[in-house]
Amino acid sequence: MTNISHVFSQFDTRGTFGCAQPLGEGLINDTYLVRTAERCCCDYVLQRINTGIFSNVDMLQNNIMAVTRHIRHKLEAAGEHDIDRKVLTCVGLKNSDKTYYYDEASGAYWRMTVFIPGADSFNVVNRALSRDAGMAFGHFQEMLVDIQDTLYETIPNFHNIEFRLGQLREAVEEDKAGRVNGVRCELDAIEMRAAEMTISEQLHRDGKLPKRICHCDTKVNNVLFDNNGKVLCVIDLDTVMPSYVFSDYGDFLRTAANTGAEDDRNLDNVSFNMDIFHAFTEGYLKSAASFLLPVETDNLPHAAALFPYMQAVRFMTDYINGDTYYKTQYPQHNLVRTRAQLKLLTDVELHMPEMHDFITGVLIR
Repeated sequence: MTNISHVFSQFDTRGTFGCAQPLGEGLINDTYLVRTAERCCCDYVLQRINTGIFSNVDMLQNNIMAVTRHIRHKLEAAGEHDIDRKVLTCVGLKNSDKTYYYDEASGAYWRMTVFIPGADSFNVVNRALSRDAGMAFGHFQEMLVDIQDTLYETIPNFHNIEFRLGQLREAVEEDKAGRVNGVRCELDAIEMRAAEMTISEQLHRDGKLPKRICHCDTKVNNVLFDNNGKVLCVIDLDTVMPSYVFSDYGDFLRTAANTGAEDDRNLDNVSFNMDIFHAFTEGYLKSAASFLLPVETDNLPHAAALFPYMQAVRFMTDYINGDTYYKTQYPQHNLVRTRAQLKLLTDVELHMPEMHDFITGVLIR
């Protein structure tokens, strides 16, 4: 059992511990809002780091510190006001330069940031929020284009589709759960697109496609807004690491532009919402067009297809392995998820020409 007050006391805070309550609905880390006893002092967000996913805590925190430090300098140089609400502020330990604490009693690593008051996040996606999210994530990438610190992959090969296909093929070869014969149709749908879907890795090897610092978890609820609905900052920086810009662009659309559920049994519900695509793309390019290369903008529609494809590969791999990674509610849950992602993919493919035309139109305005 963790003594939250004890953990809090290890950090170099203003004010003393008042009370703590769970914050948010995150699935990875345990997060608490800690209220200080003194009204004149700020409150804090205390978080237990999930080392089952982020095994190298030092690397994780070094990445986050480098990113927040660089963004803060950019905001200061631009003459921004209220900077502490526009970038996360990490809190260090007392008498130490570390930004995380290992609690022997709970066997857990903890970190802390300053709580940003008067900020909201949203789980429901609409056209306006999609445009704002596009601008926020595009601006996030733009501010980090010239970062000099070396950042590392906190989850190696997280969005590497060749690696994910390799995992699937290994699962098929081993067929641990005896399920391969029942999913030949889905496997064929995946394999027939494999060469096309791995073009980003080939373009990178050819020296044509750069890796940039990306967020890699672009959900709308990872953007904070003020009380007037204006974007404050991007949060949840655990997966900020080198990747292709496709990661931030494609992963947002995979979830936000899906008219159905990720595990929808009724595939008639699943389609690609072009209104969300238009809004997010317009916002994203407004922020990011200044640094994107033609090879990146030309392949944004590919990114919209890549991420439902990649998720289908991952769900199928787990299904064949016997459901060892994703939590499932019934025996064929991962198969249902796979089919829903493949249905979304086929609808994205139908809209490819329209997506190309829209992106071209936005860029020449």
